[in-house]
Amino acid sequence: MYTKVSDMKKLLALLEKLKFTKTQMIALGFLCPILVGALLLMLPISSADGTVTPFIDSLFMSATSVCVTGLVTVPVYLHWSLFGKVVILILIQLGGLGVVAIMTMLLIAIGKRITLKERMLIQEAYNLDTLAGMVKMIIRIVKGTFIVETAGAVCFAFVFVPQYGFLRGVFYSVFHSVSAFCNAGIDLIGTDSFVPYVSNPIVNLTTMFLIVSGGIGFTVWWDLIRVGKDAKTGEIAPRQMWSRLMLHSKLAVSVTLLLIFVPAVLYFIFEYHNPETLGELGTGSKLMASLFQSVTTRTAGFCTIPQGELKDSSTLLTLVLMFVGGSPAGTAGGVKTTTVAMILMSVMCFVKGKRDTEMFGRRVPADNVRTGLAVLTISLLVVFTNIMLLLLTDGAEFRDTIFEVVTAIGTVGLSRGLTPDLTFWGKLIIIVTMYIGRIGPITMVLAFGVRRQTKGDNRELPEKRILVG
Repeated sequence: MYTKVSDMKKLLALLEKLKFTKTQMIALGFLCPILVGALLLMLPISSADGTVTPFIDSLFMSATSVCVTGLVTVPVYLHWSLFGKVVILILIQLGGLGVVAIMTMLLIAIGKRITLKERMLIQEAYNLDTLAGMVKMIIRIVKGTFIVETAGAVCFAFVFVPQYGFLRGVFYSVFHSVSAFCNAGIDLIGTDSFVPYVSNPIVNLTTMFLIVSGGIGFTVWWDLIRVGKDAKTGEIAPRQMWSRLMLHSKLAVSVTLLLIFVPAVLYFIFEYHNPETLGELGTGSKLMASLFQSVTTRTAGFCTIPQGELKDSSTLLTLVLMFVGGSPAGTAGGVKTTTVAMILMSVMCFVKGKRDTEMFGRRVPADNVRTGLAVLTISLLVVFTNIMLLLLTDGAEFRDTIFEVVTAIGTVGLSRGLTPDLTFWGKLIIIVTMYIGRIGPITMVLAFGVRRQTKGDNRELPEKRILVG
């Protein structure tokens, strides 16, 4: 045991000597598990028939697990053995919690002191304003994750244990709870995801709870708990709870609720008479399926209605929701709810003639708005570029190509069935897109959120307007 701890400390010391930037450490922190996972999934023991899985498919499965996306090139329930499924489960958990949380817990486990450099990495990765309480926050994140995932597994067990037997049912319950909380959307049910459970309230409600819990962001968790405790102890009145929340929490909660219920109503209207999706269901099942579709498009990837049969209006709505994604500092992907809301509010404030971006009685710094614009712009450029590349390499149907790229950049995993038929280069393009989608928003914030001044940055250049619009 002493030798293992000593070797781990030597490895960490070696990594420190390489002097990677924070952005590089986060990028490598996701890339390394992807490569290791690909090698493990290539082993004959990982496949159900005992054969070697082609590297590109192993790499794709590892990437979609670590990037918590859910797109697959081979059927998960059929192709992988129990060992392979356990590897996938570990990769999902690693990708969902994030490299920073895993690294911190590893350092704590081996008794290594968390240095200022590592605390700054945690601060920037979770976009926090202070260095105080970093280690406690990571411990709370890990504990909270396992508590919520355990609760989800218990709920799933009421369905899966009677259906699949005790041992298999328990494994299915744990797997799908982790996959849902981490917003991965990878399932072991079959090629139709959760379509067989479209009318099952336990599966639907549990999955939606886990998706929203993971996607709302850990910082919102603690802010809601903090305010709830203050109200319980009488420090604040219940009516003051909303006003005591941080601006970020108010924005994340407001936009999340808005993007759950409004699209759910739209899906209900758009698909009401579609016999391939909601048309054959009862009213209660239609409402539940519409709500599930609205929630799962926020980077989860499970589905209870066939995505390839959606009407064009529903497909367009799905594309928008997948691109937006969940909230920062959570398990969701996308450009994030708060980013889009901040930019839209900036436009509204400009139209109203206001000098600054204002939300909930607070002014948002101009640097914050520029960071959001950078994230949104670069994400759009990645989407357009990869759509063109995928059309060039695979020549698939235009709508399916757009859907597959957007679901990859948003780390959603919903599919219209194109992914299994991709060429080698098409799979590689989607792998890169998923990787960018998983680390992109984080690395963009790290790259643009901290102003790096050089000798010439303080110059006051002459001002000159350009024509716009």
